[in-house]
Amino acid sequence: MNDNSLISIDFEVVTVDSRGQIIARQTRTARQFTEKLDGGILLETVAIPAGTFLMGSPSGQGYADEHPQHRVGVPAFFMAKYPVIQEQWQAVMRSSPPYRDLGPKRPSDRISWHTANQFCERLAEQTGRPYRLPSEAEWEYACRAGTTTPFYFGETLTTDLANYVGEFTYASEPEGVYRHETTDAGSFPANAFGLHDMHGNVWEWCAGPWTENYETVGSPGQEKRTYRVLRGGCWHDPPDLCRSAIRLRQVLAEAEDYFGFRVALSRR
Repeated sequence: MNDNSLISIDFEVVTVDSRGQIIARQTRTARQFTEKLDGGILLETVAIPAGTFLMGSPSGQGYADEHPQHRVGVPAFFMAKYPVIQEQWQAVMRSSPPYRDLGPKRPSDRISWHTANQFCERLAEQTGRPYRLPSEAEWEYACRAGTTTPFYFGETLTTDLANYVGEFTYASEPEGVYRHETTDAGSFPANAFGLHDMHGNVWEWCAGPWTENYETVGSPGQEKRTYRVLRGGCWHDPPDLCRSAIRLRQVLAEAEDYFGFRVALSRR
């Protein structure tokens, strides 16, 4: 892959206040690489710039496993624009997705950590590029896209911006809808890096083992290797469980109808 294979894409980014009202709109630009899969199916990734960020939740917010908030450096990489959708699964795995056929643009769901890795391995074999699951730090860095608020949209979330249980609220926004299922990838606005659906829709697997909190990262014996981490929340969760810092622990073989993933690619 070289810079000549990248195209520039423009998109709108919105910011909301605690009432869910849009208070700013900006046009942003990202660099996109598109992988052509079997059958003419496309897999779009965007270039995520290198940088540092505060990972986790500040004191007094979030859950114990999101603390302590700490600064992390992330090298440049590529992240899939959307969670892996059903037509992409079909093109790479040459079989139907594990769960309901809700449409080719819906996320592939009921995916275990093992099957997500199998997809990445086959995708790498077919393309000659080392696709993989993102690390937890990469995932949160890409989700936040430079923001420090609970959501990349701002202080709260609305069901005009993401797919979650809108009967619950996070701040002072009005109640929204509960769709009871996934939505097509890209149905909602992107964050400032050009990524869609990182709040809600499906939980997304990350590569590394679970740690009880960020004090134990890198401590021998503290990583729970029988567990992996999912990020982002899903259509079946309230907005609090769709924040940028939220973490979910599951065993490697667990596959619920709201577990999905997106792929990453190191930038060389």
